[in-house]
Amino acid sequence: MPATIEAESTLTARYQTTVPETVRRALRLGKRDKIRYTIRPDGEVVLTRAAASEGDDPALAPFLGFLARDLAEHPERLKTLDADFARRIQALVGGVEVDLDAPLSADDE
Repeated sequence: MPATIEAESTLTARYQTTVPETVRRALRLGKRDKIRYTIRPDGEVVLTRAAASEGDDPALAPFLGFLARDLAEHPERLKTLDADFARRIQALVGGVEVDLDAPLSADDE
């Protein structure tokens, strides 16, 4: 039977805590990983690494975070879309239909 690992952490005023290193190592947790809490009827709490959802895109969250930081740090970079540019885009792709739910071809994977 594997040894039991015990660790403690403290709640901050905002009810946040740091997952102790021993727990992170045991659960193979990395930054941005999700944790699942299972609370049993006797009050025991089981902490496990949550499985990534099938729909989770590993590149999307970091990219959106980058955009949010960049917008917050450099609002002067925002520009309105020029009407002529919008017309040029419409002329190029206006008649193109895209089925976002269609599977990608082998060449596109």
